[in-house]
Amino acid sequence: MRKFLVVAVLLGLLALALPLMADDKVEVFGGYQYLHLGAATTNGQTIFNSQGFNGWDARVTFNAVKYFGIEGDFGGAYATFGGKHGVDTHLYTFSGGPVVSFPVGPIKPFVHGLFGGLHSSFSGSGVSLSDNGYTTMVGGGLDVKAGKVIAIRLAEFDWVYYHLGALSTAGKQLFPSFGESNNFRVATGIVFRF
Repeated sequence: MRKFLVVAVLLGLLALALPLMADDKVEVFGGYQYLHLGAATTNGQTIFNSQGFNGWDARVTFNAVKYFGIEGDFGGAYATFGGKHGVDTHLYTFSGGPVVSFPVGPIKPFVHGLFGGLHSSFSGSGVSLSDNGYTTMVGGGLDVKAGKVIAIRLAEFDWVYYHLGALSTAGKQLFPSFGESNNFRVATGIVFRF
């Protein structure tokens, strides 16, 4: 099911980008992301310790004018809490927002603010749970032109805030709703410009 979701999102991004390609104002990014979540506590209870996640990030940007655009961002990040036999955790984000760029020759620095949703799933010891929430990502990065339609995203750094709803199973609340802002994301990859 997760693979189907990833393929569906990527095909949806491509379908959205195709009608816009004739204007030479579309960028499609795909690459690796590292997501670090700080320790989460609520009401004095530690919900989880800080954890690093590896995953992917995909994005479509429509540049309305030279310095301003709108982008949609989709990402997946994966980790196991508690070591080899711990809880497998998958986080999926879907967000969008404005992007401002400052192109100077082959170099294109940018800043953005993304707002959207978060879906998390947890599985271990034969039990699977999922939860939904919202996320905000603010940051920027640097692209370097590598060809007529290709650029390399050298680095992107984002501060990440998320909020998840209460998590319950069998009528018992495992965790209350909570939010956390001690997080960051780093991404790198290839940008196709049309």
